[in-house]
Parts: sequence; C-alpha cells; structure tokens
Amino acid sequence: MRSRASPRLPVRRARAALGSVLFLVVVPGVVAGLIPWSITHWHLDPAAPFIRIAGALLIATGVGFLLHAFARFVTEGIGTPAPVAPTERLVIGGVYRYVRNPMYLAVGATIVGQALFFGEPALLGYAALFAAIVFSFVRLYEEPALTEQFGESYEAYSRAVPGWLPRLHPWDGK
Repeated sequence: MRSRASPRLPVRRARAALGSVLFLVVVPGVVAGLIPWSITHWHLDPAAPFIRIAGALLIATGVGFLLHAFARFVTEGIGTPAPVAPTERLVIGGVYRYVRNPMYLAVGATIVGQALFFGEPALLGYAALFAAIVFSFVRLYEEPALTEQFGESYEAYSRAVPGWLPRLHPWDGK
C-alpha cells in the first residue's frame, strides 16, 4: 500500500496542474491582466495599425510562451512555479533550453504588447517597474533557492543557459 506522502505520478501531476492553473490565474492574471486593465480599461487610444499589429503579436507570443512554460512545470518538473509548491525536478526542457526565465519574459512581452496595442505609454512604465522587481526577485531569491534545491545541476544549467537573452541554439544538457 502506498503512503499518502508518496502519491503516484499521475496524482502528483494532477496536483501540479491544479496548483499551476491557480497560480497562473492569480499571479500572471493580475500582473499581465488585471493591472494593465486597470490602467487601460481595454480602451484603444490612437496608434498606427502596424504598432497595434506588433502589440497583438507580442501579446499572442507572450501568452503562448507563458502557457508552454507553465505546462513544462507540470509535465517535466512535477510542480508549480509558485515558491510554496516548487517542482520536484529542475525544468530545463522546451523553451527553458534557450532561456532560464521565459515566464518573466513572456509576462513582460505581454505587458509591452498591451502598451502598443492599446496605445498606452503608461504600460511601458509599468513594464519597466515589473522588469526591475522581477530581476531583483530572481537574483535575490530565486537563483539562490534553485541552487540550494538542485545544486550542481542548476549551477551547470545557469552557466550554459542565459537568464534574460535567449540562446540562438537550444542547450543540449551537457
């Protein structure tokens, strides 16, 4: 008989999926949804059509990468992006082979995309504030926590895969 402390893999993944969806709605939903809405009220200010198209592409790309990154946490890491329910395994597949912080980049791209799409310069200031807070969080909390949790595996990964500017070719894990 299995103990409750060690559930089967499908159960652990289901819990990770539920936790990740909850985290997705609460954190990126507020940061890239509710706060930008409170600034723009989704009102379109004047903007050139090519700027609106660029904004729409950034939003779509950001949301797509964000969902991909969240899925990697569930399927590969068997956990969530939330610090209170971290992954069991280091997530280094998919988009993580190119850049260590795709979720933050995706949220930032979504915010900048909204600034362009809605013609709202205030969102660019908000995106800069978001970037400063995220960079500080990553340096002061996340990287030390990942080093402590995954040790040499994370150190090797962080030496090979840049944090903010994606590699041109995927890291092969060696």
